[in-house]
Amino acid sequence: MAKIGFIKLGNLGMSQVIDLVQDEIAARQGINVRVFGTGPKMGKDEAADTASFKEWDADFYVMISPNSSAPGPTAARDIYKDVPCIVISDGPTKKDDRQALEDAGFGYIIMTVDPLIGAKTEFLDPVEMASFNSDVMKVLSTCGVVRLVQEELDKVAAQVDAGKSGADLELPHILAKPEVCIERAGFNNPYAKAKALAALHMASKVAEINFPACFMMKELEQVALTTATGHELMRAAAELAVDARELEKANDSVFRQPHSKKGSLMQKTKLYEKPAEV
Repeated sequence: MAKIGFIKLGNLGMSQVIDLVQDEIAARQGINVRVFGTGPKMGKDEAADTASFKEWDADFYVMISPNSSAPGPTAARDIYKDVPCIVISDGPTKKDDRQALEDAGFGYIIMTVDPLIGAKTEFLDPVEMASFNSDVMKVLSTCGVVRLVQEELDKVAAQVDAGKSGADLELPHILAKPEVCIERAGFNNPYAKAKALAALHMASKVAEINFPACFMMKELEQVALTTATGHELMRAAAELAVDARELEKANDSVFRQPHSKKGSLMQKTKLYEKPAEV
């Protein structure tokens, strides 16, 4: 039985499904999942609150947050530095910073394609927030990011099933750029793959647009226009992702990779085809 603990500090697009991707129809045996979430906040106080979750004694933990170099996530890592823990975030992207995570014993999946939301009261309300995250999920799901995370967590769970534990577990160390993510998507049609890769690049650009609006700009019109621009780009990326999947559906070649009840991966591409174990 692999016990996996998910710690959600704040919110990324991937946070919506991170605890679901290994057991998509709630029928998988040999896996036990618990989640500790701090809602939208990710400060030091929220990080301190996660300490109680360590008592659940998971085989490994997955800590997901925006900007893992921020004070809150950094404080949370200090709590979990002596147990297997995989950091999933949109940063740090620099090699030296990622190496520091690895040297400290953490696994990581740094997703440059999980974009920063336009978090300014001049623009963002609950409906806009939900709409943005639904667009993000279209890109993450269709274009390979969800499958990348799912496969990497499956690999660690398989090690637990094989009897490994603690420091013996091999954790992922991946910079999930567009070119890396797209290879996990399983596209058969090259035009669909191109559309999906374009969507990933667009999603990566959204953070560059929204960052100055969130942290540097002061004038109302400038802030509102820039955040709206970032969200429009995310919407266009979502439409491209949908187009890519529709091309695959038109060819009856959508790649599917469900879990069996025992946890092994199965595959199929034809709609009227029974999944077969890999």
